[in-house]
Amino acid sequence: MSAYLKCFVLIMLMAGLQFPASAKYTADTDPVVVKGFHLDMRIQVMQMPALKEFVGKLAGRGINTIIMEWEGSYPFIKEPLISNRHAYTPAQVAEFISYCKSLHMQVIPLQQSFGHVEYILRNNKYAALREDQHDFSQVCPSEPELNKKLFTALYKELIATHNSPYIHIGGDETYLLGRCAKCKKHAEETSMSRLYIDHIKMLCDIVVSLGKKPIVWADIALQYPDYIKLLPKETVFIDWNYGWDLSRFGDHTKLLHSGYEIWGSPAIRSYPDNYFITDWGKHFNNIKDFIALSRKLDYKGIVMTSWSTSGAYSSVFETENDLIDLYAIRHVYPLSGFSILVEYYLRTVATTKELPVDQFIGDYCSSHYGLDKTAATKFQKALFAAPYSVEQGKVTSLEEMSVGNLLDSAKNSLNILKSLQPSKGQQEFRHYLLMAEIRVYYLTYMKIEAEVNAPSFVAADAPAYASRLKKLLADEQKLSDEFTALNSGFLYPAAIAEENTLRSQKINVLYNRLAKVK
Repeated sequence: MSAYLKCFVLIMLMAGLQFPASAKYTADTDPVVVKGFHLDMRIQVMQMPALKEFVGKLAGRGINTIIMEWEGSYPFIKEPLISNRHAYTPAQVAEFISYCKSLHMQVIPLQQSFGHVEYILRNNKYAALREDQHDFSQVCPSEPELNKKLFTALYKELIATHNSPYIHIGGDETYLLGRCAKCKKHAEETSMSRLYIDHIKMLCDIVVSLGKKPIVWADIALQYPDYIKLLPKETVFIDWNYGWDLSRFGDHTKLLHSGYEIWGSPAIRSYPDNYFITDWGKHFNNIKDFIALSRKLDYKGIVMTSWSTSGAYSSVFETENDLIDLYAIRHVYPLSGFSILVEYYLRTVATTKELPVDQFIGDYCSSHYGLDKTAATKFQKALFAAPYSVEQGKVTSLEEMSVGNLLDSAKNSLNILKSLQPSKGQQEFRHYLLMAEIRVYYLTYMKIEAEVNAPSFVAADAPAYASRLKKLLADEQKLSDEFTALNSGFLYPAAIAEENTLRSQKINVLYNRLAKVK
């Protein structure tokens, strides 16, 4: 029995709930009404033809909902400072939503309204709404009138273009909760739960007053559940779980007993994924296990999330109080490279029967790449091998492993992928090769970084290491060319250029330092 299902059995017993009888569902009788896909436009903004093509592929496979986290890519008219250089035009948004409607798919706008609002609060116009004047990630819930004015305006613009009865207001990862003096006092006099829920209730009430149903991420409500029932009955919670215990954020039974509609949400891209690693095994198992558990918990919706970044940003200040720019701390490979996981989600969400990962990968390799069973096994081995990152020079493995050991594993995976000869789907297969090559490139650098940070490193060693870094940077151009070739037409050219620049930035910094040492 998987860890997910063990947790489920315990929760069902604690909650006094009945185990649902097994049943065969059709599209008309399936109790999971909402089958959705979340698209993250915070970075790596997709060009509109690519966005429509992607959604078109989902439409014939039972997906009836798209959740658009537009962020700065939405063309706000009343609050134009919010939109960024990748913003779509109003005509493009209208055309996209009309296209989705023709495919019988609703488009739910996701407008972050508590945390993850750096892209709004970075502008001095909204300085009075900041919880912190140096970390712009969160609005201050102790400024209800200012928040109400801003988010009412944003919701109205979104309602005017979207065809869904829902608005997703975010509400997750409010890490600054209770930081400012007003909020700290509020929390001390009431509670952190009341501080959080009062703001969420205000937002939900706006949504309901506009004739829509509010959707909220469930993590903080799970952490501070005492006043959850103050929210309007129309509220929907999304229980996002990317492979952890059900009660990671708080007592999960309180969410089940809350009386609100709940949707479940696994992920295709999430932690620890970044430029240099994709934890394929984690994502396959997350899809398999949590969709099954969401059905057993009688959730009414399932939405696949796909994060282009963690949502944490590094701030660059011109002076102590004046911001220049914000940079996403974690980038992952674009959604263009994850067709196999998208297909596994589509097939898993469409049935109540378990689809073993090994069996699916074998079938997919045969149908999409023309690979036999032996080759498919090698392919899976290469994808799943040593999914560890390196943090401050240390490999994040439970077992003892050096950066050199991890590099050897990555090189072996790359060689396996190079040895396979797909007879079809070569363009899609190139994404795996590029991801593996980027990983080897990164770990080659991390091995150098670990060595120059060792106590044995002396100034006389610097030229040799600078030479190695220079050679590594020369290899970067091939990676950038391939990344550009595979993602042209999918991402905007400026987004591609940014990815190619940031990927090697750390290497350039160390090279420039060591090249000066004589």
